[in-house]
Amino acid sequence: MVAFSRFCTALTLLSHGVTARRALAKRNDTESYAANMLYESMDWMDMFYDNERGYLFNLDSAALVHETRSSAWYAAGLLARNEADDVEQAVRIVSNIIGGQFKNESSQWFGDYQIYPEEPTVGTAQYPPVIYNSWDPNWRGFVGTTFVLMLEEFSHLLPQETQDYMIESLFNTTVGDSYRVGGVDDDNLYPAYSNPSIMRAFVSGWVGRKVNDANMTTAGEAYAREVIDLFQRDNTLSEFNSGTYAGVSLYALTLWAKYLPQSSLMGQHGGEMIKHTWTSLGELYNANLKNVAGPWDRSYGYDMNKYLSILALQMWTLVGKEKAPINAKPYAMGHKDDFAIAPLIAILAPFHNTLISNTTLSALTTFPGTHAVTTSAFSPPFDTYPRNITGWISANLTIGAESFAENVIGGPAKNPNSFNPAVVQWARRDGSVGWLSLYAQVYALDAVTGENFLELSYPQGNGSSGFSFLVGANSWGGRRDVASWADVEGVNVNVTGTVDQEYTVTFNGAVGGAGDPINEFEFWNFTYVMPENSTETPRVRLEFELEV
Repeated sequence: MVAFSRFCTALTLLSHGVTARRALAKRNDTESYAANMLYESMDWMDMFYDNERGYLFNLDSAALVHETRSSAWYAAGLLARNEADDVEQAVRIVSNIIGGQFKNESSQWFGDYQIYPEEPTVGTAQYPPVIYNSWDPNWRGFVGTTFVLMLEEFSHLLPQETQDYMIESLFNTTVGDSYRVGGVDDDNLYPAYSNPSIMRAFVSGWVGRKVNDANMTTAGEAYAREVIDLFQRDNTLSEFNSGTYAGVSLYALTLWAKYLPQSSLMGQHGGEMIKHTWTSLGELYNANLKNVAGPWDRSYGYDMNKYLSILALQMWTLVGKEKAPINAKPYAMGHKDDFAIAPLIAILAPFHNTLISNTTLSALTTFPGTHAVTTSAFSPPFDTYPRNITGWISANLTIGAESFAENVIGGPAKNPNSFNPAVVQWARRDGSVGWLSLYAQVYALDAVTGENFLELSYPQGNGSSGFSFLVGANSWGGRRDVASWADVEGVNVNVTGTVDQEYTVTFNGAVGGAGDPINEFEFWNFTYVMPENSTETPRVRLEFELEV
């Protein structure tokens, strides 16, 4: 409570104006880091607020449509800032969002929230229900947890009728979320889908206790038990090592630990799960590169310095903006929309940050020395066996990969553009980061990492198999054109194995080349195939030497 009290004092100080904000910025503690992140994100979102409609305009659209989820996050930030008419606008936004909540109990999307208020009616012939497109079931969790946070932290600012309206909405969204069953009606919610699973369990447990619904409370606890059991295999999230979704999971686990009692499994285990998750992240983090080494189960980029990750926002509250993988202008980074969740991270930071060990905190600013990492993660029903993860982390070169056997291509998200099972990153002379990632094309991979090498093989592969390595574009001062490994800046790469030594190099660019960027990153595609008529197991070994 002392930390949160100091955080509130920091917000009060900031509310006195720009001069006070600058004075606070000179402090060097988690409360000032969190407060500054809150205000910087709110200043940005203020520019998108439509006062006439009581919604944020879409943060990535030029057509002046609005968006629901970011509006909810902004409303929480308004309550935390509490200046001028902030509370009035927050109440308007909440009422608008609930007004657009889906009310038909017979619909699969009952209790969910609109993607945007201008959209047609989901389920009509012209606007059919397509999960994760015309409606997104995870928004129950994102908006629902935001409402709970607002009620827990700022109920003294909210009219009673608004609080009642929010509780009713939360009850409906919890009922609707109970419709979700992995593998049924195209839904993929299994306990291994970490971030929405943790949110689902929390909202059900919190709302059940709030409205004295024992069945709802029990359902939340039962689902939490499944999530916890998976986690406790090796103290890792099933949705492993994602700059975006590890951040969401940590946010949701903080809700477990802060808002649920010790009689709840979530209240008992939330804190330790946060600590273990950060321990894993700290072991893989390279403070020199400002990146968490691979592999990444779901990533929206290849260099945390260039795309905005929720995990980086949490690091901002821990070590300050300059030492975190955050650009001076976060809204210019890739995937910038997620800057909108910054108010929630800031509000929870004084509690959340007390759960992180000093060893992990130190690793976020100072590289601890060359070391190996070995762990595992498990995502049933997609994994045949737990994914075995290894990493070799040195001062200016990181190599990480995972062995897996799955029944889908592209990881449990079935998305090769976000599943990065083998990743290499290195420092370049100008301070930027070079990177390489294996593009996922197979059901099974055997991966070994060690000092300066990455070795990969396809146990189910054959003569038609190939390895495609996506390699980041060179730095501002580097070569614009890449025809071979010799043109890749910052590292020398030697490739051996059963593959044909002749390889192809193509470019994926924003306005030309062989294809489009992935997650807004341009890259060169180095592809190796097997020799004609080969019967050997496809295998490739990459050895790396940093340029002096």
